[in-house]
Amino acid sequence: MHLGHVEVFHMDECLDWEGGDLPRSHPYSFRGFMERHFYDPVDPELAVPEGNRYWPDPTRLGQLTQQLLATPADLAYGGWGQDGHVAYNQARRHPFSQLSVQQLRQSTARVQENNVDTVVALAQRTFGGAYQLVPPMSVTLGMREILSARRIRLFSDTGAWKQTALRVGLFSPVTAEYPITLLQEHPDALLTATVETATHPISLHPEWDLGLS
Repeated sequence: MHLGHVEVFHMDECLDWEGGDLPRSHPYSFRGFMERHFYDPVDPELAVPEGNRYWPDPTRLGQLTQQLLATPADLAYGGWGQDGHVAYNQARRHPFSQLSVQQLRQSTARVQENNVDTVVALAQRTFGGAYQLVPPMSVTLGMREILSARRIRLFSDTGAWKQTALRVGLFSPVTAEYPITLLQEHPDALLTATVETATHPISLHPEWDLGLS
């Protein structure tokens, strides 16, 4: 199949402490990963043309937003984070600048500091807990661009790291604390998970007294 007609808008990327690009060899360089595992294995004559690969460049985010809102994506494909973040739309933790559901819903592409819980989760996942090695900033498309897609498909196979976010995404009212809950408002969104990710330890231990009733 020739992929010359395909356009790919990459949703997020990790940045260093100055908001700059990471080396492509860095474990959290999403561009490096996609180039090695998604683009490079395909015959160049059949692959998605380089001009059709849109990376979240902090210097042209307004242009990406305009493109995606003018012509919504056919498919938004990805996963979710430990706090239910979609792309890098994290739950905002700033004590003096809280985020409403409506603000989250209307959020667009931006550069931001990564939350402490995101840094800790990524450190545990990849660096044996060495949080000092985790990129402290990121760039992301906003929920407005993502929710404009005709179809949304999110998948996770990372077990305990995503179990609570999945349950909240499925059963909680919409809340800015878990951005994934906004997918409940989308006409064609699907969450897929492994059995391990869909199984929550709290549901397996009715004898625990956690004050949840």
